[in-house]
Amino acid sequence: MIWKTAWKNIWRNKVRSLVVIISITIGIFGGVFAVAVMNGAIEQRVDAALNEEISHIHINDPAFRDNYDMQLLIPDAEKVLSSVEETPGVNAACGRKVISGMANTATKSAGVQIVGIDPEKEKEVLRLNETTMPATGDFFETESRHKLAFIGQELAKELNIIRYRIDQEMLDNLAARGVPVKVLDRLAPFNGKRFKSEKAFKKEMKTVLSMKEQHEYGALIKEEAWSFRTRSKMTLTFLDKDQMQTGAVFRIAGIFDIKNSMFEMSQVLVQNKDLAELTGLAPDAYHQIIVRLDNPDASKEMAASLEKKLPGLEIMSWKEIQPDLAMMIDMISKLYAFFMVIILAALAFGIVNTMLMVVLERTKELGMLTAIGMNKKKVFQMIMLESVFLSLIGGVVGMIFSKIIIGLTSTNGINFSNYAEGLEAMGFTSHIYPVISSSFFITVTVLIIITGILSSIYPALKALKLDPAEALRTE
Repeated sequence: MIWKTAWKNIWRNKVRSLVVIISITIGIFGGVFAVAVMNGAIEQRVDAALNEEISHIHINDPAFRDNYDMQLLIPDAEKVLSSVEETPGVNAACGRKVISGMANTATKSAGVQIVGIDPEKEKEVLRLNETTMPATGDFFETESRHKLAFIGQELAKELNIIRYRIDQEMLDNLAARGVPVKVLDRLAPFNGKRFKSEKAFKKEMKTVLSMKEQHEYGALIKEEAWSFRTRSKMTLTFLDKDQMQTGAVFRIAGIFDIKNSMFEMSQVLVQNKDLAELTGLAPDAYHQIIVRLDNPDASKEMAASLEKKLPGLEIMSWKEIQPDLAMMIDMISKLYAFFMVIILAALAFGIVNTMLMVVLERTKELGMLTAIGMNKKKVFQMIMLESVFLSLIGGVVGMIFSKIIIGLTSTNGINFSNYAEGLEAMGFTSHIYPVISSSFFITVTVLIIITGILSSIYPALKALKLDPAEALRTE
């Protein structure tokens, strides 16, 4: 009876109840969707770091990470590598030579970390080979008589290996892709021109295109103007094992794009045999062993297990290798809680305000119900149920709406291309796929019910304090 009465009461003033429900729906949707976007960005960042940059565990000399001294090799590296590969829970492992050096072209130079790898073994541990940009080459698959290097897109831009050009073919391609004639006419004076850098290209585009045109067609124009000559050359210089400067000309095997500007700018992968020849180090000498696990969540326990098995070596899980990423994951859960607390607090104040208005408007009615024998417990339950119904309807509708939108956007993602430069500088992709666990929805549902109950206590107590005789005299 009380449940039925409470349900009817919330629809006595349909406009007010719908306003409250819609407000709750929008608030819950905003909070849940924001959490899904942040969660998707973090998951993509972690996935990229583990699969393209660092893997799950690193093994090296305890002092190696301090200054990357070439002499700090892993003792009996092949034996250590075999021991790691035989460990249960290890999916794959590979050895690397890691030295510091300079990458140079005719016009630019940059400090880099040069990594000597066995390409086939590397593919078993990381998926960096899968990020090769189309039309730039491959991951050392094509045989060549030249020494080859696999570099990031940002480094290729910095060294002017990637350039930009405008020619008739490029203009025709833009026309075919729907770029208006008026925009093409502004680009026509640059026909036949090559730009040495992305910065120079963007500067010229800003002089001829309006802000709106840059926003609508800038990315498309940049994509079509992008230019790379296969097997471009660059020189790598570094010190050999005797601290003598050495180096060689390398051809670009391919260019990778992982949406992490810092990593792309600093890493140059070459074949182990080439680096061994130039440095004078043995082919089976490694500075670092990287390990891929069957279960990434077990990286901390596996690192502790390998420390016992391989005393004298530094063994680090990915959370120790990139503590900033680990801290971000720990902080994001607190951020989720902060978001939901704000939303639920707003929900609570809205319900309290609404139910107080209900109590004040129905003073005479509540007094009459008390006078004819309805005890205070039932009055309390009725007010509480009305609050719970309002919050639950709004919350459930908000979560259903959130689930639908998250499902749609998780398929195609959300493109934040306008913020790509800033996001990629922090290692995040500008194309984010929102995702959230089902348990989160269950948790939010429980919190909404609890919030509805707690929010109803004060209005219900206010109703209990009404004197039936006084209430009946209220006009």
